[in-house]
Amino acid sequence: MAITRKATLSSRIGADLRAEILRGSLAPGEKINLDQLRARYDVSISPLREAVARLVADGLVEFEDQRGYTVSPISAADLADVTALRETLEAQALESSIATGDLNWESDVVEALYRLNHTPRQNGAEDWEEAHTAFHLALISGCRRPRLLQVCTTLRLQHDRYRRVLLGDAELAASGRRVEEEHSAIADAAVARESARAVALLRAHIEATGKALRAQLAARMSQG
Repeated sequence: MAITRKATLSSRIGADLRAEILRGSLAPGEKINLDQLRARYDVSISPLREAVARLVADGLVEFEDQRGYTVSPISAADLADVTALRETLEAQALESSIATGDLNWESDVVEALYRLNHTPRQNGAEDWEEAHTAFHLALISGCRRPRLLQVCTTLRLQHDRYRRVLLGDAELAASGRRVEEEHSAIADAAVARESARAVALLRAHIEATGKALRAQLAARMSQG
């Protein structure tokens, strides 16, 4: 029972910290103070270390001897790398899903798209973020390559952090992009088994976000 409770504590704390990092409440480069977290959650150090170790595996936190844990910094080079890798590997996973996904996979994609399109996006609402993540994961969920799916999930998490920290709803609206239409077009091509078209649309979708993020990051760096 104690093991189950510790695992539950670690999972809950990890989820809380992950959410704070993704929305920027814990800023890039910020030190993570385990003593403060211990007081905040009223727990021993063991579940805290387990929770933070998971975030290190996700690439959201870094650990250095003598310095401890810090939120992973952001940079133009890292953003470019994450975008390029996500574009390449998620395209592979989508292609595999279209080739091997069954009727249940098609249904999952359609259901996830419906939920996303009917969830209001207001100031980075968490409900929309959850639906957005679920949609992109549904697209590749028919892929029968567990390691590829794991890497795609991690890259998506890192890319999401850049998007949420750098690109607010106002900037997205100003870009003129119709993201809802982009999502629908990708899903329609995927369930129609139009692999080349679906992959091209997904690549363009990811690259468009990456381009907007690079511009925002460059603007911030020039100001600071």
